[in-house]
Amino acid sequence: MLWASFLSLSSLIGYALAAADTVPTKIGNQTIDRTVQLRTHSLFAPYIDQDLQNRWWDFGADSYVNTNKHIRLTRNKPSQMGWLWSRLPLTSQNFVIEVEFKISGESGHLFGDGMAIWLTVDRAQPGPVFGSKNEFRGLGIFLDTYANARHTYAFPRIVAIRGDGQLTYNNGNDGDGQEVGACSANYRRTNVATKLKITYVKDTFLDIKVQYQAWDEWTDCIYVEGISLPQSPFLGFSAMTGDVADAHDIIAVTTYSAITTGITSKTSKSIPGQRIPGVSSSSWTGFFFKLFLFAGVCVGGYYGWMEYQRRNRGGFGGGNFGGGNFGGGRGFGGMYTNPKRF
Repeated sequence: MLWASFLSLSSLIGYALAAADTVPTKIGNQTIDRTVQLRTHSLFAPYIDQDLQNRWWDFGADSYVNTNKHIRLTRNKPSQMGWLWSRLPLTSQNFVIEVEFKISGESGHLFGDGMAIWLTVDRAQPGPVFGSKNEFRGLGIFLDTYANARHTYAFPRIVAIRGDGQLTYNNGNDGDGQEVGACSANYRRTNVATKLKITYVKDTFLDIKVQYQAWDEWTDCIYVEGISLPQSPFLGFSAMTGDVADAHDIIAVTTYSAITTGITSKTSKSIPGQRIPGVSSSSWTGFFFKLFLFAGVCVGGYYGWMEYQRRNRGGFGGGNFGGGNFGGGRGFGGMYTNPKRF
């Protein structure tokens, strides 16, 4: 019994240490304590209702819906353009958007042009920038698969550009010099689901990660501090093909409102009674209370067991432990041999 109690106590301590190592998601100097999914800006199969519409989203131009697979913005044909936009603005100041997409085609050499993810004040306005309007106000994240000029970096590429309503996207030079951040990632025709995760905390930072190399492996792409986006932007997607083509698909969109707290600076001094974000004093108090309670039960059980042995030796002799009860009868031993115990 003492060995079993020791194992149980060791397991409890191990769970406590594991819980102590688990911290909320930290990005930059912010910690995302929890998220709340926003149904109005999330999208999953079958995408449409019985009236062939979606309450929260609009799609148009050459885009179409395959209820079992995706919303295809463009087919793998030249001169295609399609879009998908939320009907309501995104009012959360801090948010996380995870987009599962797929860009594929038959050609392994000539393909394009790419697709875009939008967080802008205008919605559903077709144009030359990956199927949407130029001189946009907000954020455009371009998944550019075709290089219109020579560059020192590789394509496909992810480029984030902050538009003020007057900036004209330099399509001939692939927006070189206009970006707030960019990275190269071969997310086209992969063997795993390709995803983009956009995390934004108001006036603080923008973080973009991409999954394309392996399942649940997120690669850092863009991190910008001190960036501000317009209040209540619309969330949109668009794609375009020219002389070269690809199929551009949106498979799923999951949007969360994020609740954050700041991280205490390493150089700052601790103030007595100050709460450090990410560490819950009430949870630790509860843990130690349960730990002491468990220890008390173990000690009580030990002394109870010793008292039982003493009385058994003094009052009952050796009958129960040496005779039929322990060996397989209806007494002490039968309790452990009964399969209903397990």
